Amino acid sequence: MTSIQEIASKYFPGTEPCRCGGAHSICLNCAKCRADEPDELYTPGDPIASIIDATVLKADATDDDIRALCATANEHDTASVCVNSHFVPLVKKLLTDSVKSCTVINFPLGANSRKAVKKEAKAVIEAGIDELDMVQNIAALRSGDWQMALETIKSVAIQCLENSVLLKVILETCYLSRDEIILSCLLAKKAGAKFVKTSTGFGSAGATAENIALMREVVGPKLGVKASGGIRDKASAQSMIEAGANRIGASSVTALI
Repeated sequence: MTSIQEIASKYFPGTEPCRCGGAHSICLNCAKCRADEPDELYTPGDPIASIIDATVLKADATDDDIRALCATANEHDTASVCVNSHFVPLVKKLLTDSVKSCTVINFPLGANSRKAVKKEAKAVIEAGIDELDMVQNIAALRSGDWQMALETIKSVAIQCLENSVLLKVILETCYLSRDEIILSCLLAKKAGAKFVKTSTGFGSAGATAENIALMREVVGPKLGVKASGGIRDKASAQSMIEAGANRIGASSVTALI
């Protein structure tokens, strides 16, 4: 089994040690160094609601669905509400200040061109979004073009960093090998993302504790790890937290809390 450090050294050779605690050990020369930032780890005792992204991304969602979602998020003070970008103006009107607005891009297939993804990011950032969950360029990564996969994330990450938008990169782990999950985490971290995330919820499988633990090991404590897809009760959420997640994507907030 290839180690995380070996994979990092293969794609990003260097001798400078990392300061952020990632298992890659060598410095990735990230677009945004997080070494001196607070840890992105769940604090035991905090309400689970505080780390939930209350989510509705289904194709047949209506305004009424989004109003109900926002009401639940406001009531329980969730971390954010995550919706398709059509609904961003509505959630901006409905959410309290403590609940962030979040949307998705390059979703759900992860197969759009870098230029298209960059323009999509620009549009939702201009709409005033607080957080952005992008599907990585799965097509490029699976085709062996890791440089394009990196550049696609970076084209979004730069805009997010310039506009104080929190970026989460969706890996879609169900389609990836262990080594591809590791590389995907390294690419997201190097590009300047703040979180890595397991799944869209539209793939062949969702989050697993095993993949969460691997992602946490790769990125270390300074990046967030979001579990999403198939988390429908409190026990499932707890297992993800114990594996290293500090954000949970879920459509059933009340079932988790």
